[in-house]
Order: sequence, then structure tokens, then C-alpha cells
Amino acid sequence: MGGTVIMEFTDKFNRKITLSDERWKHITDTHPELSDMADVLKETLEEPELIKRSVYDEKVILIYKYYEHIHNGKYMCVVVTLNNGLVVTAYITDRIKKGEIIWTKN
Repeated sequence: MGGTVIMEFTDKFNRKITLSDERWKHITDTHPELSDMADVLKETLEEPELIKRSVYDEKVILIYKYYEHIHNGKYMCVVVTLNNGLVVTAYITDRIKKGEIIWTKN
């Protein structure tokens, strides 16, 4: 994972999260429906509803936010590595993965 930083965000814990051009290309190639949803990705990172730790890697978190307007109600999930603060991927889903809850919106 590398590339040029194209967006920077600040998450709920005041950490800097970055999105590279290489990762954005991966996201939009794999999930073309996200190509016009950079604003949704940003909002999910900055105003999440739920943050979970990955069951596969303790240094990876999954950040969720529910959107009524996406496919009649779905979650955006943004996957971030904590060791370098990089967005790994993002996708639309109707279910939240298993894993330890780190933070939830009241």
C-alpha cells in the first residue's frame, strides 16, 4: 500500500487518517458504486456510529455509519490500519462484522 495522499481526515479519537490515490483506485475498482461517494467516506470517518476491531488483525479497525439513502438503507464501512492511519478499503454492507466494539455513538 502506498501512493500519494489525496485526502486527510481526523477521526473520533483525533487521529489523522489518510487516503492514498492507490487505495482510492482499489476501492473504486472493487466497488465502483463508491466512485461518487468520497463525501460519504469522509462523513463515516469523521462521524461514525460504530467502531470495531478486526477479528483478523488487532491493528485494524472497521468504522461504520448507516445511511438511509444508500440502497434503501445500508452501512458504509471504512477499514483503517492504526499503525499508519491509512484507509485500506471501504464498502457498502447490510451487516456489521464480528469483533470487539471499540466505540459506539450514544
